[in-house]
Amino acid sequence: MGDGIRWLPEGGETGYLSGVTMARGIDAQELALRMGAQPGAGTEPITDAEVLQLDMLIYRPGDRGDAIVRVGEHAGWAFAFEYGDSTGSERLEEISRGGVEVVHYTPVREHPPALVCYARDGRHVCGFGLGEESTRWGEEPDLLLPALVAADILNPDGDTCRRPDDEHYTARNRRTLAVVEDHFGLDLPQALLTQALLPAHAVMGTPDMTTEDPDFDAAHAWATANGHPLPTGRLRLLPDVTRQAYRHATRH
Repeated sequence: MGDGIRWLPEGGETGYLSGVTMARGIDAQELALRMGAQPGAGTEPITDAEVLQLDMLIYRPGDRGDAIVRVGEHAGWAFAFEYGDSTGSERLEEISRGGVEVVHYTPVREHPPALVCYARDGRHVCGFGLGEESTRWGEEPDLLLPALVAADILNPDGDTCRRPDDEHYTARNRRTLAVVEDHFGLDLPQALLTQALLPAHAVMGTPDMTTEDPDFDAAHAWATANGHPLPTGRLRLLPDVTRQAYRHATRH
């Protein structure tokens, strides 16, 4: 076992991470499709930091925002890092159809709690909040109860906590995630989120996923001359702040 998943509350570089979906029984491309991606669509591999350079509108008044996933595979599981208006938690039954197992993590720092859910074969099996493990749901809400008791997180009744009252929430969350990690055999190195180049797919809304901006060369020269954030040369992407400033400055 490597990094496991205990690092997940620490998040990534962008701070845009809105969910993590892990699926066993399908590959990364199928996972993207089941989460709402269009066949054959997506960027060439990008990093977590480069997500900021996609033209994604997270919130629209009265409508859904944009959502993007970066997908890959590791240790027998396909995974999707979700950004923006996440779809993973809403699609557990669809993602898990056909005998697929899915573990979904929704990050929240304190309250309401971060959530862990498990689905299998089109069924929502169990779920609970980190720090609120005494409130469980799903068709088999007590699936992880023996492991939570063994880890001194809950008492055998399943309704009361066993952990110290003064335990910091970060340590508390890591201990619960260790139970989930061990039960399902999850291993998702943090470097896959923060450093790896992974293909990105739009799964909600209409984000601009173009990786060859027609204004790139002119904007690069203008940004260099005027001290603005430089476009990403490898992908020929314009950061939104640079794009808007360039268009404003060169508008006739």
